[in-house]
Amino acid sequence: MKISEEAVIVNSSRLKSVVWNDFDRVKKGETFAAICRHCKRILSGSSTSGTSHLRNHLIRCRRRSNNDITQLLTRGKKKQNTLTLTNFSYNQTPVKNELVTVASMNYEQGPKVGNINTGCFNFDHRRSQLDLTRMIIMHGYPLGMVEDIGFKTFVRNLQPLFELMTVSGVEADCMEIYKKEKQRVYEELDKMPGKVSLSADKWATDGETEYLCLIAHYIDDSWKLKKKVLNFLAIDRSQAEDMLSELIMSSLRDWDIDRKLFSLTIDNRTTYDKIVCKIRDQLSQHRFLMCEGQLFDVRCAASTVKLLVQDVLETSREITTKVRETVLYVKSSHDTQEKFEEIVQLVGINCQKHLSLDNPFQWNSTYIMLEAALEYKEAFLQLQENDPGFSMCPSSLYWDRLRAISIILKFFHEVSNVFVGNKHITANSYFAEICDIHLQLIEWCQKSDDFISSLALKLKSKFDEYWKKCSLIMAIAAILDPRFKMKLVEYYYPQIYGDGAPECIDIVSNCMKALYNGHAIYSPLAAHCQSAASVSSGSVVKDRLTGFDKYLHETSLSQNTNSDLDKQEEFKNTETVNSLHEAASDVMV
Repeated sequence: MKISEEAVIVNSSRLKSVVWNDFDRVKKGETFAAICRHCKRILSGSSTSGTSHLRNHLIRCRRRSNNDITQLLTRGKKKQNTLTLTNFSYNQTPVKNELVTVASMNYEQGPKVGNINTGCFNFDHRRSQLDLTRMIIMHGYPLGMVEDIGFKTFVRNLQPLFELMTVSGVEADCMEIYKKEKQRVYEELDKMPGKVSLSADKWATDGETEYLCLIAHYIDDSWKLKKKVLNFLAIDRSQAEDMLSELIMSSLRDWDIDRKLFSLTIDNRTTYDKIVCKIRDQLSQHRFLMCEGQLFDVRCAASTVKLLVQDVLETSREITTKVRETVLYVKSSHDTQEKFEEIVQLVGINCQKHLSLDNPFQWNSTYIMLEAALEYKEAFLQLQENDPGFSMCPSSLYWDRLRAISIILKFFHEVSNVFVGNKHITANSYFAEICDIHLQLIEWCQKSDDFISSLALKLKSKFDEYWKKCSLIMAIAAILDPRFKMKLVEYYYPQIYGDGAPECIDIVSNCMKALYNGHAIYSPLAAHCQSAASVSSGSVVKDRLTGFDKYLHETSLSQNTNSDLDKQEEFKNTETVNSLHEAASDVMV
């Protein structure tokens, strides 16, 4: 429709819709038209056409400001079913005095016009882009989803004003968010008064590329255990120890925590021992490490248990294979399973455990399979007599060894649950479990059964490597638990070392004193101590150790606590153990 100069603008008091604030209604002859004041597009202005098409145009009009778009949608309807959401910033904390009221629609079994109330809503395009990027990061969605046709259609219908992003745009926003988050973590680590423990885990991809994931573990001012991923370092299998150690050191310097590092936990591999030694030597040169680095090299207890279990399963591979084939045969057909269930009732087995095949990559499932098979031993033997096709039933010797293996796996299964069952387990929880493993291996080594004793000797040889590296730091952590103090060490060491226990207890006690002194020198009370040291430094050290010895020999136990970290709260209540409070925050991670 063309509008000539003869067209006349109609001003009528009957034009009550808000859309006429953005349209001119003109008349030529008997025809009415509506001309957009922003883009000059001509639409029908007839009273029989209504105003819905005009509102839809204004929503999509690129030349029109969107500051007052909600007036086009509300149309004076009664406010109801509104939902108020708090606007969130990057760190997911609420922004004060910033509320967004979004549309709320009621749906029933069939189509129904929804009641919409948008309130005062200003569409923030940049915020929506960053929200989309954060969603992709949080849920691990592929970046290319923003270019999928279905996603584009959904977004256009949901918010026509949103400009669709490209993959490169999402990548840029990911880096922007990463830099802001990295700066926030950097500032948190910088302000933290205590030490940081570092773990390095190797990640492998489908290709040849491997990564070293560096994670910082620390306790913040409110005694909350924190864990932050610092870096994913691409590594090459051909890289020498010098290159890998320098790669880790470079990351520590980048985060400025090389001076704060307390310990390093890395993969249980012989090749990584040299890496730890090189990093420890570099840090020791600058006197960054406590106790001359004795507590620096820490190995993962859960990984050590897993390695021991792998040796058990490797030794019993033939037995495990037999049991797996046996269970598979029973479950191979419905008829066989029914026959087996009849035999179970016939021999009088009343067991709540169900036969199940294991996942060879999850040793816990193998233990569950073996344990259940033992309960149905008599049924398997009876099935072998009644079914000529069932020829894989374990022999009498295998059943005896299977029982021994099941007992060993049950022990490690219970210990493993302590290590991995709690997401926030602290170091003081490990000592008793590690000592129990040590004592149990000693007992198994003394068994008259050659199969058990030879297997136990193999396990103990591997465990001794872990004990040599980690027993000291575990003992220190137990001492700093006010429930135990020295009592737990004094209980276990005589059982482990016999007549050599007093000497080993002295080693732990001396290391604890050295750790205490190291924190006392750099504690907030150090200024006061240093002023007294100008008179007599020797007497200050003596007085400090006197208070510490009193703490070590207290016998009262504190049981009214809520969590492992909460037990350390009593350290905060007295200045005489201020340094122990600081030491505990470093050791407990």
